[in-house]
Amino acid sequence: MDAAYEVTRVVCIVAFLGYGATCLTTEHMVREFARYGLSRARTLTGWLEIAGGLGIALGYWIPFVGLAAAGGLALLMVLGIGTRIRIADPLPAMAPAITFLALNVFLLVYGLQRTAPLA
Repeated sequence: MDAAYEVTRVVCIVAFLGYGATCLTTEHMVREFARYGLSRARTLTGWLEIAGGLGIALGYWIPFVGLAAAGGLALLMVLGIGTRIRIADPLPAMAPAITFLALNVFLLVYGLQRTAPLA
């Protein structure tokens, strides 16, 4: 299970750094956030995703930061799924947010188990 945890961490770091940068820099994401009715939240979302990716990476040295970042990104994915439900996007359009919600919940739960003191 440790291998799955480590692979998931790397996938989330790369994905959120990349997607966050995309949110900040591409015209496509400007149009997408307008479609969501959230144009004003695009920049914040991009920076939160970058911060989350960096936080998961920092979790290699400071485990609490990685756990907090995974929890924050999971919450961000819940909000993303809610947004897609609100605008009636089809399930395939929600798949990335659902997948990254699951990955971040896994990072949070498994990470908590790894760092919990033995009773």
